[in-house]
Amino acid sequence: MTRKLIVLWTALFIMFCTAYQAESADMTPGQLVKEAKAAIKEVSISDVKKMIDAKEQIILLDVRDKNEIIDEGIIPGATNLSRGMLEFKAAMMIPDKNARIIVYCGLDLRSPLATKTLNDLGYKNAVNMVGGLKAWKEAGYPLVK
Repeated sequence: MTRKLIVLWTALFIMFCTAYQAESADMTPGQLVKEAKAAIKEVSISDVKKMIDAKEQIILLDVRDKNEIIDEGIIPGATNLSRGMLEFKAAMMIPDKNARIIVYCGLDLRSPLATKTLNDLGYKNAVNMVGGLKAWKEAGYPLVK
């Protein structure tokens, strides 16, 4: 009887763990972005422009792919680190975990994920630029190619 109870409890435990994993793994990309945005700090494009104009000590981090930068340009002074390589190259490119990092992408979809990743990696002052490069361009702010 004891053996049957142990087997039953083990089976129930495995079923519970499997169901929990399946439930947490069934998120859409939109849900992942929404979850990331809830966990991070954000800054407006106008505030970023003011920081640049005031020559504040910030790191502008563009997480788009190289081909997007070639096609569309980049915010003056920004550094590119593709979202796909962020976890692997962040420590080399930004050794100071206290640096003020403004993260952006094209449409404000990858940058929230990248900002959350940076926060998870210990970067305490990484924030997402709301609206991404699309909002930056719509505001008439400068880009360089």
